[in-house]
Amino acid sequence: MDTARGQQSLITPVLVAGCIVIIVSFAIRASFGVFQIPIAEDFGWARADFSLAIAIQNLAWGIGQPIFGAIAEKIGDRKAIVIGSLMYAAGLLLSSFATTPLAHQMLEFIVGFGIAGTGFGVILAVVGRASSDKNRSMSLAIATAAGSAGQVFGAPLAEWMLSFMSWQSVFIVFAVAIIAVLAALPMMRAPTVSRMELEESMGTVLKRAFRDPSYTLIFLGFFSCGYQLAFITAHFPAFVTEMCGAIDPSGTLASIGVSTTSALGAVAISLIGAANIAGTLFAGWMGNRFSKKYLLAAIYTGRTIAAAVFILMPITPTSVIVFSIVMGSLWLATVPLTSGLVAHLYGLRYMGTLYGIVFFSHQLGSFLGVWLGGRMYDLTGDYTFVWWIGVGVGAFSAIVHLPIRERRSPVMVPA
Repeated sequence: MDTARGQQSLITPVLVAGCIVIIVSFAIRASFGVFQIPIAEDFGWARADFSLAIAIQNLAWGIGQPIFGAIAEKIGDRKAIVIGSLMYAAGLLLSSFATTPLAHQMLEFIVGFGIAGTGFGVILAVVGRASSDKNRSMSLAIATAAGSAGQVFGAPLAEWMLSFMSWQSVFIVFAVAIIAVLAALPMMRAPTVSRMELEESMGTVLKRAFRDPSYTLIFLGFFSCGYQLAFITAHFPAFVTEMCGAIDPSGTLASIGVSTTSALGAVAISLIGAANIAGTLFAGWMGNRFSKKYLLAAIYTGRTIAAAVFILMPITPTSVIVFSIVMGSLWLATVPLTSGLVAHLYGLRYMGTLYGIVFFSHQLGSFLGVWLGGRMYDLTGDYTFVWWIGVGVGAFSAIVHLPIRERRSPVMVPA
């Protein structure tokens, strides 16, 4: 790494541009749970129909992540983001004309690939390369927190727009918004990695990672993160709408305009995003000072306890708000630590591809959490069973991070 790069400031044009792309991408993605009830009621579908569409979106996102990571490393980060934005917009636009569950489900493949091209895998890799060793953990945290900033206004914005326009029109507005972020791409110019890393082939790095038990543990541990986050994003607004106790018409929530449990469901997603901005930045700061694997184990433990306590207590407006803030503070805090751990262990050259593969595990969990949530709701009428699975996999992830060897494996350059 050259001297200039080592002395650069925390806030760079690459970081700013990356944050803009992620904010808009995640604002749209985080709003899909708000459409559960309107779309189901519009067509008379079972809850599992649109849940499967969102689940497929998450799975396609996971499949697309290593692909877009490889595309970015082959033809350039900005070209990968352009392709992702165009796919995202096309998927949203076509979905606005879809009238059958199968059509929505198939089109969510396109949306999922679009999210992959405008999401963490590509953005965090370029931000990581543009950051100094000293600032990298915090830079990754800021870019991750930008996703939470999008979540803060994404769900309430969708809920607000649905009050005066159809869900189809909201999809079209979102398609225009994701194309608009391309205006930020001229700022996204990242330096190259070290000469030693350039000399390693992708195959060499992948073999090194696949033979390392720590990479396998990181892959397995990220599964529960996807399960918990996707289930809550897709189903929590509906969960709150149907299972939360009534809002006091003379209380604080009603006085600020939150008078229905439907509105509270959207606000809950926003609160999770707001709390996560602070939680993710704190995780990035801690990641520069303490063992990332122990921090990850602590985060998964905290999530497990919070979810168990919440479901065991009566569901009230107060418990919804408290849970949203607590879970939000732990929400995406895993991302800068996991991506930073991958970069630390295996270098920056193919970070997008390696993190993308790990992220596929995250999205397998996302698929299961979203689809199983809708399926079990249709069978049982509530989300309790699926919620407890989330508690179990969270405990599993807390344990599986502990044996990770947080020591960079040696670089092997072919002769």
